[in-house]
Order: sequence, then C-alpha cells, then structure tokens
Amino acid sequence: MARLVTALLVVSLFAGQAALAAPSFRGLSLSTPYPAQTVRAGERVTLTLTVKNFGLPPQSVALRVVEAPRGWRTAILGGGRPVSSVFVEPDQEAAVSLQLDPPSGAGSGTFRFLIAAQGSSGGAARLPLALTIGQVLPSRLSLTAELPVLRGPSTSSFKYRLTLKNESDRDLLVNLEAQTQRSFQVTFTPAFASQQVTSLPVKAGESKDLDVDLTLPRETAAGAYDVVVVAAAGEAKTQIKLGVQVTGRPDLTLTTPDGRLSGRAYANRATPFKLIVKNQGGAAARDVELSASEPTGWEVKFDPERIDGILPNQQREVTAQIKPSAQAVTGDYMVTMRASAGEASSSADLRVTVYTSTLWGLTGVVLVAVALGVVSLAVSRYGRR
Repeated sequence: MARLVTALLVVSLFAGQAALAAPSFRGLSLSTPYPAQTVRAGERVTLTLTVKNFGLPPQSVALRVVEAPRGWRTAILGGGRPVSSVFVEPDQEAAVSLQLDPPSGAGSGTFRFLIAAQGSSGGAARLPLALTIGQVLPSRLSLTAELPVLRGPSTSSFKYRLTLKNESDRDLLVNLEAQTQRSFQVTFTPAFASQQVTSLPVKAGESKDLDVDLTLPRETAAGAYDVVVVAAAGEAKTQIKLGVQVTGRPDLTLTTPDGRLSGRAYANRATPFKLIVKNQGGAAARDVELSASEPTGWEVKFDPERIDGILPNQQREVTAQIKPSAQAVTGDYMVTMRASAGEASSSADLRVTVYTSTLWGLTGVVLVAVALGVVSLAVSRYGRR
C-alpha cells in the first residue's frame, strides 16, 4: 500500500511539472518590433510582420489590412512579391513585410492601421499600428578613437582604430577626409578589410569600425602633430582630432660630392678622397664616427675623424686620405667607408684603382741614356787609334 501511494505521488508530481511546462497560450500571434513610431512626411515605411503558430496544427494564415487611413497605399510582401497568406508549422513562425506609402501632401498627425491574421484551421490575431508624421531626429554622426595619440619615429606605421556611428533614423553615405600636414599621407580602410575608401555607407543606428593609416616622410622632424578626421553626410558632420608624437631619429647616408664611388691612387702614396655625410632623418646625429675597411697594408685616415653633430637635412664634408701599401700592384681594390652615430649608420664601397710609381722607370731610362752617352764618347775618342 505504501508503495502504491508513493507511485501515485510521483505520477502526480510529474503531471504537475508537465502542466507547468505546457505553453499557457495556444493560437496565432501577429507582431512587429515597433508598432508605433514617428516618420518623415512623404517617407515610405516598411515594417516586418511576424506570424507565429503556438501549438496549433500546421496551417495557412491569411493576412490583410483591415483598416488604413484614406489615401494611404498598403502592400504585404513576401520574398519581394505581394502575398495574401503565409504557411506556419506548429511552434514556428513566418515573416513578411508591410509597405505603407503616405499620400502626397499628407500633413502631420497620427495615422492608425489594423492588420488581421486568420488561420485556416483556427486561430486569429490582430495588430494595431500607429504612424506619426512629424518632427524626427536630425541626422547625427559621432566618431570615437580607441587610441587617439600615437608615438614613434617617422619611419613607423601609425594606425588608428575609429568607430563611426550613425545616430540618426535613416541610412547615410558618410564622406571621409583628413586635415593635416601637406606631406602627410592619410588613408581610410574599413576594419578587417583591405580596400581603401573615401566614403562609407552606414545604416540608421549602426556603428562601423574604421582604420586610419598615417604615413610620414622619413625626414619629418621630431615633434607633435595633429590629424583631424572629418566625417560628413549632408547636414550631419562630426570630427575628431588625433595626435602623433614623432620621436625622430638620425638617418645617415655616405657618398661623394659628385656621387661617383671610384678613384685612383698610387702605391705607397696618400691620395685625398672627398666624402659627404648627410643626415636625412628627423633628429640630429651626434658623435658621428668615420671608419674604413681597407686591404692589408693600406692606411686610411679621416679629416676630421669625428663629427660632433649633423642636424636634420644637413651634411658635412670629410676628407679621406687613402694610402695603398708599397707592395700594391696595379689593379682595382675595394675600400669600405662607414659613418655611424649610435643606431644610425651608413656605408659606401669605394673602388680604388692603384698605379705603381714611374720614378724608377724614369731613373732607369736616364741611366741607360747616360751609359749610351759614355760608350759613344769612348768610341769617338779612342776608336781612331
């Protein structure tokens, strides 16, 4: 007997839970997210209508506009075509579009509509709508930056992530531009895309992320610069000021006054070569040291051996005295010149053509001539005897 009572209690408990879990509503529902809203005069309104079947058999549900203000044109569309009914399975839903066109010259006020849904196997629903023609929100845009100020040398790639939001009730085509230094290059790219743009479509209430890439000339001097990004769509306009702090770094190049990296020299004789050290970076180059990698037995001396400093976009002249070894034979040799200032450095390969000295050759010619003269004199004097 106790077991029977326990079993009955368990069955009753499950039955109670099943009753609680069962849906409290059976029938059809007809809904739209915003049944009452404000629109502009002369603007076409498109609403999404959703028909849902709560626990009824599968059936076709007829849809029609029961009430509409005089002069308004109405249409129910499914898949882009006019429809008069939808088919819904149990506990499933179907969506259609309701298109409402006001008559020309419709004044301000509230206009009411009534939409009816009637199931073929039972169930019905009605949906009242209210559209108010009057003052709507003005078009408005906003721009925000994830990191509004970036810092680095002029050779860095500066990328800002902006969020553009359309805070109005209509879709906008937003034009983009940047106001900054003439030599700076600014491009706009939608986030996670590769195609650069100058305008961007943004739907009503939508936000879009935007990448702003800033490229600076290598010679940009150290300092702080502003970049103003402007977004505009008709009367809607907004802007945001971005900052870039250029730290600057020297950028050395080593060459000759005429750009030719070749010359000639004589064995065991110092020959001067003019060099030009340029700083094309955005910061001064301090304590510039000159050095060389030369063939064995050669000597290379610089005048001056060290340059205290070279300002951005400035240059200094240096004389390199190159002395090939006494044993150097005629031919081409390579001497590598270097200029360095901390992390900045530059090198240039100078091709040196070596000639041996002609002094001993001239001396030999003179000795041969003297010897021939002596022999001739001896023959002329003693040859008759």
